[in-house]
Amino acid sequence: MSEQMKTVEAAARIFGLEPRRGFRSVARLRAFARERRTYINMHKNSGGEFPLGRLYPCLDDIYDNAGTAKGHYFHQDLHVARKIFQRSPVRHVDVGSRVDGFVAHVASFRDIEVFDIRELDSLPGITFSKWDAMYDTLPTDYADSVSCLHALEHFGLGRYGDTMDYYGHLKGLANLAQVVQPGGVLYLSVPIGPQRTEFNAHRVLAPRYVLDRAADHSLKPIGFSFVDDNGDLHADVGIDEANLANHYGCTYGCGIFEFQK
Repeated sequence: MSEQMKTVEAAARIFGLEPRRGFRSVARLRAFARERRTYINMHKNSGGEFPLGRLYPCLDDIYDNAGTAKGHYFHQDLHVARKIFQRSPVRHVDVGSRVDGFVAHVASFRDIEVFDIRELDSLPGITFSKWDAMYDTLPTDYADSVSCLHALEHFGLGRYGDTMDYYGHLKGLANLAQVVQPGGVLYLSVPIGPQRTEFNAHRVLAPRYVLDRAADHSLKPIGFSFVDDNGDLHADVGIDEANLANHYGCTYGCGIFEFQK
């Protein structure tokens, strides 16, 4: 898809519109009407065991696969959850990651503490506290395992009600580093590619920039994986200067960094 089309789709979503989905749904209307007539005839011959309720058209599901096993969130959530399972830390804290993905994965096998600027009820296995990761601070050396997946790039852009701050991502990173105990691990993922801000959605960060800013807080890289522009995972690929120079071939990928303090 062209960048122009992506921009049009992004603008349309502001008003609740999904052009591609709409076009597919229109294309399915004739088949939907035919299948509905067929079902009504089946119903008449069935004795009415299942009375007909309201119409609930699902016109574009036929174009979907059985599930989505690609993309930033699918791969990072599963990949990092498996890392945490293998390391079995004493205390794991998450800051801002997706609750219905990564946090749920981790909570299925261990307790997890979640901190977010948005509200969330505590759930089985999940203890929640409201926390502004740019300005609030947790106790120093609080946890031996900390995660922040696809969240840091939003800090300071106002998208989630946070205060506008040009360097919000750096303030957030400093706070994350403070939370990690010496010897502990920080799992950090952000969009990677040529460095830019796509306001007010997110920043895209160069992998070299992430490494350098992490080093400012005594965070040493011990692992790196990434999801490429096609949504495929490249696990535990390591860090080398040639790939850093071209952002691992990504324009809008997802870098998954493992740092040790």
